[in-house]
Amino acid sequence: MMHWIILPVVLPAMLAPLIGFMMRHDMVMARVASATGTAVLLAIAIGLAVMAADGTTQVYRLGDWPAPFGIVLVLDRLSALMVLLTAILAMIVLIHAMATGWDARGRHFHALFQFQLMGICGAFLTGDIFNLFVFFEVLLIASYGLMIHSGGKERMRAGLQYVVMNLAGSTLFLFALGTLYASTGTLNIADLAQRIPEIPAEEAALVRVAAILLMIVFAVKAALFPVQFWLPATYANAPAPVAALFAIMTKVGAYAILRVHTTAFGPGIEGTEGLAGTWLFPAAIVTIAVGAFGVLGARRLMPLIAFSVVGSMGTLLVAVAAFSPNATTAALYYLVHSTFAAACLFLIADLVVTQRAADTLRPVPATVQNGLFAALFFAAAIAMAGMPPLSGFLGKLLVLDALRDPGAMVWAWTAILVGSFLTIVGFGRAGSVLFWKSTATEPPPPDPDEITVEAAPNPVRATPTQVAPTMLALGVLAFLAIFAGPVSAYLEQTSAQLFDRAGYVAAVLDPSEEEG
Repeated sequence: MMHWIILPVVLPAMLAPLIGFMMRHDMVMARVASATGTAVLLAIAIGLAVMAADGTTQVYRLGDWPAPFGIVLVLDRLSALMVLLTAILAMIVLIHAMATGWDARGRHFHALFQFQLMGICGAFLTGDIFNLFVFFEVLLIASYGLMIHSGGKERMRAGLQYVVMNLAGSTLFLFALGTLYASTGTLNIADLAQRIPEIPAEEAALVRVAAILLMIVFAVKAALFPVQFWLPATYANAPAPVAALFAIMTKVGAYAILRVHTTAFGPGIEGTEGLAGTWLFPAAIVTIAVGAFGVLGARRLMPLIAFSVVGSMGTLLVAVAAFSPNATTAALYYLVHSTFAAACLFLIADLVVTQRAADTLRPVPATVQNGLFAALFFAAAIAMAGMPPLSGFLGKLLVLDALRDPGAMVWAWTAILVGSFLTIVGFGRAGSVLFWKSTATEPPPPDPDEITVEAAPNPVRATPTQVAPTMLALGVLAFLAIFAGPVSAYLEQTSAQLFDRAGYVAAVLDPSEEEG
């Protein structure tokens, strides 16, 4: 078997306890180990992407037990893409955390960071829904620790809301798994894809219940209406590098919807066909609206960015809801774009807030490097809002082009275009307050009824190392725009492979299949 497939899970799983128990009192050693491990993970992810590029679905069977009896990890174009996306984002975020000193505000940042990578990579590679649940729980535990990193009353309150909401989702996940296993006798995704079509439509009620429960669980992870309310508070109060890493967390929910509801539940399966899209599409439309109005009404910078993430997830899931290869290609392009756009915004927000001492959107005297921060902020905002010339414009254009069905076109186009306009207005207002009006503003008189927002005392210029991660994220967005043709061609092949259920089933369930 190809043992490289399990390394994105094993490497951070082994590194995290070593850092946690042996290096928690030595920040230099912890940084070296974490950075080295993340760099190795990135190299492995690149190698896996190259391996998957030829369209072969490769399977790793733990203990050499054949599926569906044993645990399997599955590498195809989609899982390789998501692992690579995770590794690149993790490297960018880790550099920022070390350069700004965020990682030194608690002893266990790097250990939790590696556990987070283990959970994310495992969720993308697993071929079994029960193990998807296991990796979701690893994500929950690690992300909660990262969420409350460096402490604080508001952070603890938001963290409690986050963990309670996700524990409720985990409970529903267990109910869904029990219902699905009772009706099919398996939780292996490939085996489900083989067995569910054999169940007559009139006898598939339990399967439909399980499919809807799973949709709700994945919607919680993806911050889909009406369970999106945990995200703005969580992301707005998390440490900025953690919020940037969390940009991939909502994509785990979107990936799970794509993988499970495309491969196991449809399309083309009589008992469950169209079930997911029927509920997913209107919820995604409302999610776009919630995000857009949240951006427009935000009074602080971090919540503004958090609501823009909600809106971007709505746009992504509108495309996913079509469950067609063309729409999935657009969704995947937008998924990659929105991940780096959100991360870039959180990283630049950290640099700005450090100079202002608070993230309230009101004019204060201009800080050092005001022009540099303004340029970075508006570039990232242009990308998130979907304006040319960066990849956000192309991503939304692809989504609109894929949603030309008369039944969906009016709602989808209206929501995306109006939502984009409101997002542009919201970011424009925030940017003008932060960087334009500030240049002619004197220090405000103290107001006893609210927290005074003033420039940080003795502001220190951001170093090139602190600015570099933001520039790297912007560079990825520019790369996606410049090489949109080759990237889209690869994503078309990825979508085609995702909808080839027969090929996936044959690769996973055939023990004689060669894996290189």
